[in-house]
Amino acid sequence: RFHGEGYQEGYAEGSHAGMAEGRRCGALHGARIGSEIGCYLGFALTWHCLLQKCTDEKNSKKIRALDSLIGMVQKFPYEDPTYDKLQEDMEKIRGKFKQVCSMLNIQSDFRISTERSSLTF
Repeated sequence: RFHGEGYQEGYAEGSHAGMAEGRRCGALHGARIGSEIGCYLGFALTWHCLLQKCTDEKNSKKIRALDSLIGMVQKFPYEDPTYDKLQEDMEKIRGKFKQVCSMLNIQSDFRISTERSSLTF
């Protein structure tokens, strides 16, 4: 009887602790993804504004690539926590970001830490 009661109490406490840890982990992961996506969008919008003043062929290719990156970020499903292609879409956005940086001759390095995220050039 004591074994059964101890098991039930331990199971209930473990379930509660697991839920709390899961929520905390999910919030942290969501914040990291949001920070990364926001950084990409800010980068793309800024460069898009800077390049619109020049209308040569090289810049039009860069602007099209930036438009594509902006579109990918804007279509990202922020509101759906059960989105099954989240990692796939994140990899596509990261790839597009690297392509844009290459076109702009910019060395990029996106680092995520628990304190802050940063984009260095």
